[in-house]
Amino acid sequence: MTAEQPLAVLWDMDGTLIDSEPYWMAAETPLVESFGGTWDHEQALQLVGLGLPDAARVLQGAGVGMEVDAIVAHLTDAVLRQMGELGVPFRPGAQELLRSLRAAGVRTALVTMSLHRMAASIVELLDFDAFDLVLGGDDVPRPKPHPDPYLRAAELLGVDIAHTVAIEDSPNGLRSAVASGAVSLGVPHFVGLDGVGADTLWPTLEGRTVDDIAALYRAHRP
Repeated sequence: MTAEQPLAVLWDMDGTLIDSEPYWMAAETPLVESFGGTWDHEQALQLVGLGLPDAARVLQGAGVGMEVDAIVAHLTDAVLRQMGELGVPFRPGAQELLRSLRAAGVRTALVTMSLHRMAASIVELLDFDAFDLVLGGDDVPRPKPHPDPYLRAAELLGVDIAHTVAIEDSPNGLRSAVASGAVSLGVPHFVGLDGVGADTLWPTLEGRTVDDIAALYRAHRP
C-alpha cells in the first residue's frame, strides 16, 4: 500500500457486496402473508437500505403482529438459511475487487445494517480472508443514513475517515457514507442514486480493481 491508495475501503453488504436483497424479499413476503397481509415488490423496495429495526416497523404497519426484535431475528434466520442452501451470491465484480484490494494490502471493513451475527456468518462462508473488521447494525447507536456506522468503522480500524472509500448501493447507505466524510462510491442496484451526493457513481464493479479505487481516492481525497 502507498499514500496514493486509501487507508481502507469500507463495504456495504446487502446489494453492494452480495445480491441478498431477493433473499430478504423472499423472507418478508411469507411473514406478512402469515398474518393475513399482502406484500409486493414495490413495498419491499421501501426497505432497501433501512436499518432492520426500521424495516421491522414497516412490516408491523403491514400487519405483522410481532415485536421488532422478533421480526429482525426471524428475517435474519430466514436469509441465513437461504445463504446456507444457495451460497453467497456476490454482486458482479465485487469478489474480484475485494480480492484485488486485499492483495494490494488495502484494509477492508464490512459496514452493514444487518445484524453482526449475520454479517459474521456470511464472512465465514467466504473462502479467503476478506475483512479486517465486521460492523453490524446492532454495533452502532444510530443506523444509516446517519454517519455513525462509517465513523465507527474508521475508528475501530484506527484510520481517518477522510482517507477511506465507502461503497454503497442504496440512498440511505450512500447518505451515511457522504455524511461521514469518506470518499463515497455509489453502485446502484434496485434503486437509483442520482442526486444523493456520491463522489462517483459506477454502474457496476465488474472489471474494477484496486487501481480504479486508488484513482477514485486520488481524485476526491482531501
